Amino acid sequence: MRSLPRPCLSTALATVLATAAVGTVFPPAARAAVQPTPAVAPTAESAIIWARAEGPETVRLWLASDQGPPIFRTLPAAADADWTVRFVVEGLAADTTYRYRLWSNETGPVRNLKRAVSGSFRTAPAADSTARLRLAWGGDVAGQNVCRDATEGFPIFAAIRALEPDFFIGLGDMIYADNVCEPIGRYQNEQLAGEFPPATSLADYWAHWRYAWGEPQLAALRRQTGYFGIWDDHEVVNDFGPLNDTRQEAPYTGQNLLPIGLQAFLDYNPVDPAAITPQRLYRSLRWGRHLEIFILDNRQYRDANFEPDDDASPKTMLGREQVAWLKAGLAASDATWKLIVTSVPMSIPTGSAGAGGRDGWANFEQAGGYERELLDILGFMAAQGIHNNLWITTDVHFASVFRYRPIAEAPDFLAHEAVVGPLNAGLFPNAAFDTTLNPERLFFFGPQEPVTSWSTAKDWFNFGVIDIDDRGLLTFSVRDTAGETRFAETLIPRE
Repeated sequence: MRSLPRPCLSTALATVLATAAVGTVFPPAARAAVQPTPAVAPTAESAIIWARAEGPETVRLWLASDQGPPIFRTLPAAADADWTVRFVVEGLAADTTYRYRLWSNETGPVRNLKRAVSGSFRTAPAADSTARLRLAWGGDVAGQNVCRDATEGFPIFAAIRALEPDFFIGLGDMIYADNVCEPIGRYQNEQLAGEFPPATSLADYWAHWRYAWGEPQLAALRRQTGYFGIWDDHEVVNDFGPLNDTRQEAPYTGQNLLPIGLQAFLDYNPVDPAAITPQRLYRSLRWGRHLEIFILDNRQYRDANFEPDDDASPKTMLGREQVAWLKAGLAASDATWKLIVTSVPMSIPTGSAGAGGRDGWANFEQAGGYERELLDILGFMAAQGIHNNLWITTDVHFASVFRYRPIAEAPDFLAHEAVVGPLNAGLFPNAAFDTTLNPERLFFFGPQEPVTSWSTAKDWFNFGVIDIDDRGLLTFSVRDTAGETRFAETLIPRE
């Protein structure tokens, strides 16, 4: 893992940043107008830069590297997106550190210009580059009234930031829109209370996102690296899908919540919805010679959880178009490793043991679940010889690692799954797992006794890290809140 250079601004460059193409020095005592901290999703040639203003202002972007002239862009912040903006900047250089500043001025004279917010990110290496890489991932933030500690905030993000990943994947449940944050938390610590109820309106969803994104440790991570986000259920409501996104009990009123939660997710994440499929969240990302990432949307297209999954009518979690996209992308990719990002686990049972149905891939003891579609995808990978694969997820609030031999007709085909979390939420260890994929459990990390204190709970929060060296050796690990490695496995690519 290379150590990326940190910006060291010369006096001349600092002057350029201060004037930022408008000819006016930033007032030193002015307040920042771009809050919470921006987020950037980079590729080898472009970046989506997300920011939020404080009102009806023009947000201004200054972007520069040590190569080429600086880039200057402006976008108006609008109330219907909670004053958020997304800059899509093309024509960037691969494997290059960029520094940016974002600021805004109110409608009116330039003298109202406010202090800028600064950050940096590195673009992806070109597809033929063997540059080393490090990524981190995790999910489950501020759930079950385990929210921003009054002193430490979300402490785990400091450990993630210290590892200097090339980017972080927020792998679902990065807010709990159906939960609240009270002054005293689940684990008896003082918290920053959230000024929001369970979300039933767009304004409520926005408030949940502002609470999470405004946390200083997470903000500091986002200032120095890329961020790629996907949703799971709590970005809308527990165990939701397009056929199960209403709730009747108070404070809900029976309205469809998926469209509202999706709009809020798009407003608050550096995602550029696909033009050919509006509001599409699934996407792929190439990061050098050795990695291609396939980020799945496990929510927007699924059949109802309670429907049976049988040979006569196999269920879909991904939808026909997304499955076709995934298979085509996997088959076409010449990256050494294919990383599949799925917000629900492959074998650990989630959802309801009753009439509500299973929410993840595994059927477990029921006729529900989505195993047939998963087996179809794995069977396709085996037939295509896509042996170098790793699946990552969160969702279950404990960590676990599995090795699978899922296809009886192809006993040499292996798949690995690394489950991590929570980053900062309730702890719910569960030793059960489905055996359909012929699993071998390699690791389990969760408390054996009920947790009652914040100091103990922190010991069990965790996240994942993937390192790939210039030869293509992939090591994935599970780290705790202190950044200590609790499990690591190195995979050697198969030719």
